[in-house]
Amino acid sequence: MKDTDIKRLLYTHLLCIFSIILSVFIPSLFLENFSILETHLTWLCICSGFVTAVNLVLYLAVKPNTSSKRSSLSHKVTRFLKCCIYFLMSCFSFHVIFVLYGAPLIELALETFLFAVILSTFTTVPCLCLLGPNLKAWLRVFSRNGVSSIWENSLQMTTISSFLGAWLGALPIPLDWERPWQVWPISCTLGATFGYVAGLVISPLWIYWNRKQLTYKNN
Repeated sequence: MKDTDIKRLLYTHLLCIFSIILSVFIPSLFLENFSILETHLTWLCICSGFVTAVNLVLYLAVKPNTSSKRSSLSHKVTRFLKCCIYFLMSCFSFHVIFVLYGAPLIELALETFLFAVILSTFTTVPCLCLLGPNLKAWLRVFSRNGVSSIWENSLQMTTISSFLGAWLGALPIPLDWERPWQVWPISCTLGATFGYVAGLVISPLWIYWNRKQLTYKNN
């Protein structure tokens, strides 16, 4: 494992964090009264778009999983369509899970679905960019000792931290503090965002700290 690989991972993560920061400040230049709390649904859409776009650009620029095989245009189109289907399936699956865990079924359906979209953006989109629409690769990466690169190791950590942040964000909702950020699903989306950012920061540092102990199958 080279230090340059870890630096490249760190720089890509910093750009992902920067995309979230941009999603907070850039819309305020064009939209009146824009804020994360007051116009939360708008921010969720913008943040999802920014993070997805940056992930795609970074994947095309960095190409962490470069394949020696050349794929045809039809194969690339099919792969892209599969990725879109996987993303939509992820959004609907998360939506159903949230409802099963107590989210309003009809009253706040749009809010719940956009929460599913932002969580899919933080978890499913990086998986699709790095691993593609390959469930076997997903199961391998998220199994014990299944990672084969620092990118997959980082993917593990950022995905888990996003889920953990979303779960922790749900804890204050039933409390009677009557804060505006306790409205469903603001605290959950903020928790997922902070968890995603924490994973982006912690994973390269953890990999660098443990670089001598980490071994990968393809090394």
